[in-house]
Amino acid sequence: MLRLCLGLFLVAHVATAASASPVTARYDNSFRKYSKRFFGPGFDWRVFKAQAMAESGLDPLATSRVGARGMMQLLPSTYAAVRSNNPELGAIDDPDCNIAAGIFHDRQLWNGWASASDEQHRDRFTFGSYNAGMMTVLRAQKIARDRLLDDRIWPSIEVVAPSVTRWRYAETFAYLARIRKNLELMDPEGRIR
Repeated sequence: MLRLCLGLFLVAHVATAASASPVTARYDNSFRKYSKRFFGPGFDWRVFKAQAMAESGLDPLATSRVGARGMMQLLPSTYAAVRSNNPELGAIDDPDCNIAAGIFHDRQLWNGWASASDEQHRDRFTFGSYNAGMMTVLRAQKIARDRLLDDRIWPSIEVVAPSVTRWRYAETFAYLARIRKNLELMDPEGRIR
């Protein structure tokens, strides 16, 4: 059974939950549905709600300065790639489709880290890649290897992050901390405590 180890985060940066809009249960069924579809029935759907809270504050109309859109803050090019594998998806601005695409993209990244990261740290590689891009994290892994660090564990990536060109790593670390914090704030039903 797949599961994320967000409770085991060792991220040093602490951030508060996203608050662009009030936390709502309105989209919980979509998070449950697509988590089950792309990750299986034993996977904790709340982690994707926590991610959407970190991405957009659960605002389906959110747009970033670089053009990422919707609750899961997908770039149109990423959405188009996801949609090529899921032609049933509608518009990027449809909240249900945006959630589905974001979770599908998470699954692709999760699969990409299957052999490249320690299982205990795989979630951080997945969400770190969602935020910074897979190539950025792969560059960090190479630097970690070159320094004789274990490139399969996230703490090694944190050590070398300042040496990775063009990576706004503080943003990525804060993003991971927000996901963890958001998840900690939720009860088992996805409500904020």
